[in-house]
Amino acid sequence: MAGEPRADCLFCKIVAGEVPATIVKESEAALAFRDINPQAPTHVLVIPRAHYPDAASLATAAPELAAEVLRLAGDIAADEKIVDPGYRVVFNTGPGAGQTVFHAHAHVLGGRGLEWPPG
Repeated sequence: MAGEPRADCLFCKIVAGEVPATIVKESEAALAFRDINPQAPTHVLVIPRAHYPDAASLATAAPELAAEVLRLAGDIAADEKIVDPGYRVVFNTGPGAGQTVFHAHAHVLGGRGLEWPPG
């Protein structure tokens, strides 16, 4: 069921404190931690505490929670001092887009040039 923790989900285990992570910020509804395989000098993942498999399902079922994830992403950018010159917030959705953990999460990337298109 959407929103319920899943025993097989790495990010649900991080939320539960069963798997360690370098937490950088949290709110009642969301959690932010450093990516273990950073793709930029700043690479933080922001996740809802509740389990939703991807950004689209999160936005459909809990738009206020999706907004909280984006709010926290903006706070991280400010804390990391990457608002100026700029940063990227990315939601990978599906294996073809590079999603490897099927718990909705935003990547906050910055601290270097982020040319477009990515890749």
